[in-house]
Amino acid sequence: MGFGSYDESEQKDQDVDTDDDGAVNVHENDHDGEVSIEGGASTDDLVGRLSEMKDDSHEE
Repeated sequence: MGFGSYDESEQKDQDVDTDDDGAVNVHENDHDGEVSIEGGASTDDLVGRLSEMKDDSHEE
């Protein structure tokens, strides 16, 4: 029931050369700020519209 031979000695002491200059900086585009949404529709209006859209999609 094996998937091939496994030799632990091949996994020990692996030297890997890395290039830190070419590494990806995941924090390069972090932003601090606020988000605001402008709109006149109430939550009830939006939920009603969503229900209409769902009903329309079931009719097709």
